[in-house]
Amino acid sequence: MKTIKGPAVFLAQFAGDNKPFNSLDGMCEWALGLGYKGIQIPTWESRLIDLDRAASSKTYCDELKGKVQSYGLEITELTTHLQGQLVAVHPAYDLMFDNFAPDHCKNNPKKRTDWAVQQVKNAAIASKHLGIKVHATFSGSLLWHTMYPWPQAPKGLVEMGFEELAKRWLPILDVFEDNGVDLCYEIHPGEDLHDGVTFERFLKATGNHKRVNILYDPSHFVLQQLDYLKYIDYYHEFIKMFHVKDAEFNPSGKSGVYGGFQSWKDRAGRFRSLGDGQVDFKSIFSKLTKYECDVWAVMEWECCIKSSAQGAKEGAPFIQEHIIEATEKGFDDFAGGKTDKEQLKKILGL
Repeated sequence: MKTIKGPAVFLAQFAGDNKPFNSLDGMCEWALGLGYKGIQIPTWESRLIDLDRAASSKTYCDELKGKVQSYGLEITELTTHLQGQLVAVHPAYDLMFDNFAPDHCKNNPKKRTDWAVQQVKNAAIASKHLGIKVHATFSGSLLWHTMYPWPQAPKGLVEMGFEELAKRWLPILDVFEDNGVDLCYEIHPGEDLHDGVTFERFLKATGNHKRVNILYDPSHFVLQQLDYLKYIDYYHEFIKMFHVKDAEFNPSGKSGVYGGFQSWKDRAGRFRSLGDGQVDFKSIFSKLTKYECDVWAVMEWECCIKSSAQGAKEGAPFIQEHIIEATEKGFDDFAGGKTDKEQLKKILGL
């Protein structure tokens, strides 16, 4: 079995305009001081990485990697969540998702999509330059507005949606194949890939492309009331990345899964800091270890109650306490020894 690596931290929710969060050096020093061993870098944060340069220059990547290692840290993975989102945007969301696009692509859906596709391709090359074998993204969505079956979806709509989604992603997946990097889709509400069934639909639509994999985050399954432990049993062979994020679901007579358009703190399902929610992390770490999932345990902080400073401080020790040192010896090894067929026959009375 493999011991899960960690603790690490996803920098996306902490990056900002103020020190130490406005530079890679500052965030490395901050993360190290809190006990983290790795950092996951969001590639849309230009203060942390120049993705275009990382794709075109191995030297730049060597310098970037060396800088992080000088702090005693590792770059666990790069992510393109925001760019991946823009690979597939339904027109109903054009204005809102334009916020994620550079100015020269706004109000031009085709140009925005082309830019996003190239960004994710660049991330494959950058990951190879950094010696990283996995990468995280969002799938984007053409079908999310039809998630609830009212009005009824016309026959063939879902199939066409996944065919188009696969068509957009296949050229990207081929670049990941060329660079030896697995593309891990974060299974997430709002994306066409939001549960097990939709992951399977997409995988089939891509012709079972071997670079299609999963970033596992149990918090998104709590909010959907999906069994996040059985999910590991079904899809462990695809789980190549792991976000350690907590959540809780407290339905009432007024609000349930859909949240009533309320703010996060008032929803039945809401994200919490590690240890404050309902996720059974002991069982998750046990299953991931049992199935030999070769992953970093990366804290993603999104809590509507606790401060980010406290959440970050508590995150590293929480993860460290849950990492299981995989055994190299079975407790019943004393009963082993060489196979003696004659002895086996005697035991069986043959």
